[in-house]
Amino acid sequence: MQDSVAVTDQPKYQQLIETVLTGIEQGTLSLGQQLPSINELATTQGVAKVTVAKAYEDLRQRGIVRSQHGKGFYVASTNVRTSLNVLVIFDTLNAYKETLYYSLKAALPEDATLSVFFHHYDSAVFDTLIRNNLGRFNAYVLMPHFDSDVSEIVALVPPEKLLLLDQTIPTLSGDFSAVYQDFEEDIFNALSAAFDRLQHYQRLTLVLSKDRFQYVPASLQAGFNRFGQVHDFPVRIVDTYSADLVKEGEAFLLFADRDLVSFLKDIDQLKLELGKQVGLLSYDDTPMKEILAGGISVISTDFALMGKTAGQLLADRQRDKVANPGGLTLRNSL
Repeated sequence: MQDSVAVTDQPKYQQLIETVLTGIEQGTLSLGQQLPSINELATTQGVAKVTVAKAYEDLRQRGIVRSQHGKGFYVASTNVRTSLNVLVIFDTLNAYKETLYYSLKAALPEDATLSVFFHHYDSAVFDTLIRNNLGRFNAYVLMPHFDSDVSEIVALVPPEKLLLLDQTIPTLSGDFSAVYQDFEEDIFNALSAAFDRLQHYQRLTLVLSKDRFQYVPASLQAGFNRFGQVHDFPVRIVDTYSADLVKEGEAFLLFADRDLVSFLKDIDQLKLELGKQVGLLSYDDTPMKEILAGGISVISTDFALMGKTAGQLLADRQRDKVANPGGLTLRNSL
């Protein structure tokens, strides 16, 4: 049985019930195993004896626990699997997030319920969403896209109920699940694979799009700079997109879709041929990019697979940390 109960707004006796049910579901409590005594559990959990007694009585009435006079309480049934009730907190809504969501949903059991919120890169909103929902769900799928450390608030979620999506938090401890991108390695490998085409240009510019509330991990920027150093190729990183960046012989890696549209308008006005006089890579693939301007080259992870993997981990009540594959798709824009 777990040594502690997570801080939530649930009644204490309900927290104890959830702890027992979770232990049975995850196999740490087996059929016939003796549970801690009322006195022992009251002491270790810092609750009143009457609270423990109430939790055990609830479990006994459900047939999950049996009591033996003078000896204590034992696991009477392991048939305790409950429907998944999942809180999902994304950063913001866009095309690839829809792909991710529907893939996640399709991989879950039919009786699972999902509640979806967005933090829009605001750590205060993220904090409030987590605190207000502690204890109300049996699974928490969080997308921690922040430049600041949010491990303290995420740590309030019991690790056995936590799944981080798209990236991990290095400072977060515990046996939680994650389906993540290795941003530094993925972009380094993708740009290296595109090097033959990039050599047709004088320089590659990464546009962070900070004015678009776009999140670009520091590890991705590190991989981008490493590519330039290893291949001795000129690269630069700029905060925002502007038309005066666009010149013949330049290549660009853009994140924000609005920057992508502005770029295409600008090269059309300058009468520069895409894929010949200027080059373009976009981050995160969408169906639109397959056909836009004859095809936009992209660096992207497989978001459908990410959602499927996350859904399977939740459905199977498994904990694991899985690196989601990323790669390069070359089209006419580079």
